[in-house]
Amino acid sequence: MGLVFQLIGTAAVGLGLLTQTVFHQDMLMLGVAQLADTSICPPAALSQLVRRVIEPGETLEAIAQQYGLIPATLLGMNPALRQGSIPVGREIVIPPYNGIQVDVPPGQTWLQIAAAYNVRADVLFEINGCQTAVPPTIFIPGVNWFPDLTTASSSASSPTPSTQALQGYPLPEQAAIVSHYGWSPHPERDELVFNSGIALAVAANTPVLVVGDGVVAFSGQQEGYGNLVVINHRQGLQTRYANLVNLSVRVGQTVRQGAQLGVIAEGSTATGSYLYFEVRSNSDLGWVARDPQEYIPALGLR
Repeated sequence: MGLVFQLIGTAAVGLGLLTQTVFHQDMLMLGVAQLADTSICPPAALSQLVRRVIEPGETLEAIAQQYGLIPATLLGMNPALRQGSIPVGREIVIPPYNGIQVDVPPGQTWLQIAAAYNVRADVLFEINGCQTAVPPTIFIPGVNWFPDLTTASSSASSPTPSTQALQGYPLPEQAAIVSHYGWSPHPERDELVFNSGIALAVAANTPVLVVGDGVVAFSGQQEGYGNLVVINHRQGLQTRYANLVNLSVRVGQTVRQGAQLGVIAEGSTATGSYLYFEVRSNSDLGWVARDPQEYIPALGLR
């Protein structure tokens, strides 16, 4: 495909970790209260919430884009937005960066929380105002909000193995991989290019299927991708399905593995028709592209 694709809805966390802050993991493990001067710490994330009223004509995607967030972050912070409509006149809260708000059981340490959500303990410590004792409610940056599929309550990304999330296949039948993840020669220019996903050769109008349960984070036109659907999965993973038409899902919608997202677009004479498919994982750097064949068991069979 020869394209270096940009990150979409990256957490753009902008943590700006303070290099002056003296923070040691062993100090947290021993419960030592005497840390470095916390006056240089930024305000806690939950003290920086912006409150605004939804205006007529606004969309969830537009509001999220205005603040550099992904829609799933607003859904997690505002239960009123999860009903599939935007309530005009409703006040919502907007965090300074992507993540989730979590109620913490008594007695938890920063290290325990960091291990549970696969986030660095020093990041959690600083992002929550450098408090030695973990407060009852904290903000965890860079973690996907994910709707609980069995109850009416919501839950956050789970640290269970990533392969449990993505057991499906993005097409009704297996297809040949015509462009692999990683560096490869450009088909038309004498240079190497990096592919952040894979291309699967498939006939136009073939249904495209989600590979695991998730929530729709993006559905629409995106430069470099054509029509694109982005799905956030419980395990801190994200899948992207590009080169589609007739998109059949909306932002904020919960989807089950195997649900149809759209169909494959007509191909050009040069490239034919194909599905461009990516898997990304959440990290301190945002959404980092991974080799889909390491996450989708069925892709590894070819």
